[in-house]
Amino acid sequence: MWFWAWWPAILWSGVIFTMSTDTFSAEHTKWFFEPILRWLIPGLAQSQYDYLHHIIRKCAHFTEYFVYGVLLFRAVRGRSAGWRWTWGIRALLIAAGYSATDELHQVFVVSRTASAYDSLLDATGAFVALVALWLWLRGRVSPIPSRSSARKPDS
Repeated sequence: MWFWAWWPAILWSGVIFTMSTDTFSAEHTKWFFEPILRWLIPGLAQSQYDYLHHIIRKCAHFTEYFVYGVLLFRAVRGRSAGWRWTWGIRALLIAAGYSATDELHQVFVVSRTASAYDSLLDATGAFVALVALWLWLRGRVSPIPSRSSARKPDS
């Protein structure tokens, strides 16, 4: 059933959408991260804390779409095993498309700004996830047996 393959990716889409709301704007996340950063690295200038906050936010973009890429690959693959390039390409296209619509959504949120750079960073996160999956799965069970493995040895 398609639902079992797709529900994690659909749920994660909701998480990504929520992260694009005012609640997770830079103004709001700063109040969460800055005290932690000040405790971990005391004595930095405000501009340095702001820069670290910026880096954390960009890492979050990459990470949330890395996870999304894995979940989309799982969904596109369904019950099959192994790796096919078409599955990876479909997962990447879905992730990149969702990233573009996510940035479009941010145009309508007063405290957020849309950024093509963020969308590229998102797609890069999904791409890196798919490369990691390819490296992991390329030596594993192939979805289509090769001709040589299908032949029986002569007795």
